[in-house]
Amino acid sequence: MSTATPTDWQTRPAPRTAREWIARAAEVAAVLATDAAARDRAGATPYAEVRLLKDSGLVTLLGPVEHGGGGQDWTTAYRVVREVAKADGSIGQLLGYHYLWNWAARLVGTREQWEHVEAEAARGRWFFGGAVNPRDEDVVVTEDGDDLVFTGRKSFSTGSKVSDVTVLEGVFEGTDRHVFAIVPSDSEGLTFHDDWDNIGQRLTESGGVTLDGVRTPWSSAAGHVGKEFQPRVDNTLNVPTIQLVFVNFYLGIAAGALETAAAYTRTRSRSWLHGGHERAVDEPYVIDLYGDLTAKLWAAEALADAVAAEGQRLHDDPDAVTEQARGEFEVRVAAVKARATDVALEVTSRIFEATGARSTATAEGLDRFWRNVRTHTLHDPVAYKRREVGRWVLAGELPEPTWYS
Repeated sequence: MSTATPTDWQTRPAPRTAREWIARAAEVAAVLATDAAARDRAGATPYAEVRLLKDSGLVTLLGPVEHGGGGQDWTTAYRVVREVAKADGSIGQLLGYHYLWNWAARLVGTREQWEHVEAEAARGRWFFGGAVNPRDEDVVVTEDGDDLVFTGRKSFSTGSKVSDVTVLEGVFEGTDRHVFAIVPSDSEGLTFHDDWDNIGQRLTESGGVTLDGVRTPWSSAAGHVGKEFQPRVDNTLNVPTIQLVFVNFYLGIAAGALETAAAYTRTRSRSWLHGGHERAVDEPYVIDLYGDLTAKLWAAEALADAVAAEGQRLHDDPDAVTEQARGEFEVRVAAVKARATDVALEVTSRIFEATGARSTATAEGLDRFWRNVRTHTLHDPVAYKRREVGRWVLAGELPEPTWYS
């Protein structure tokens, strides 16, 4: 992979505004785009790609300025994820999940905990992974004096081998209490497996992980004071925030597919021999297709941006988050998740109608966009997102907060 060197970034001023950060993300995407198809086929561990995210400063986007972070909010983070995903859906997902795990300390932890984590992460340009999947209940947490001990296995651990730290999640033995903690990714007993072999998102390092007595101090148990968890209403912002990350890398992948396909159509597609047009770009059905797909994508992006702005108001004043406000926000997120899923799947599959038969060659790599969207959109059934919207419309019913989706 031909990435920019650290000197290239360090000799230029760091971005300061949201617009400048999004522009930096576009520069990173341009580097990733040069060999995205080849890297997708190779499926190698994305060490160089994560180094690019670090060198460019994108990993510190949400971090405090006084410790070297970007000081930006979630509305900018979502746009940055979308921009990176245009070039490489896997790296867009890695970056989006990194932001989520970095933010998890603030979501669940005490002020002392999240201030410490955010400062250290920004200074060290940590890259976060997460062994967090509450659907797996086979990670048991026990206590041994002043330590917690995590034992079991998680089916998925996005970021695994390319991460500096990993967010662990498990259930206290004999209870239904979930506990989260951040540990170094090279902790004794933490073993990442090379068993991610799916059709899409091939570079996300999302394989399983075994936790064989991974120890961490009780003080690292997020949100616990005196070994008791201190719940807050804003703890429940996890699912809508996670789902908006999904939305934005879906839309980024769709935008990348459309841009790549349009470039192919302009330069390489052939018009139909019986259509009466010399160029593919003059074919009425091709023009109509690009117009239709672009309009749908723009509409979904506009809704995503609007919902992100609504959510940011909750992030800005977490102590004022109410069950009603949180529930109404999740309904809006459910709506945009449903639309983004449908639009991304349509865009990434229908581009072939305009690019033509030769564009299906493996070397072109146009199939990676659909494979990436199809793989991740199966994370949780989109029908349940539509149900959340429908129940709210018909009965004023708000979604119940959960740890997963």
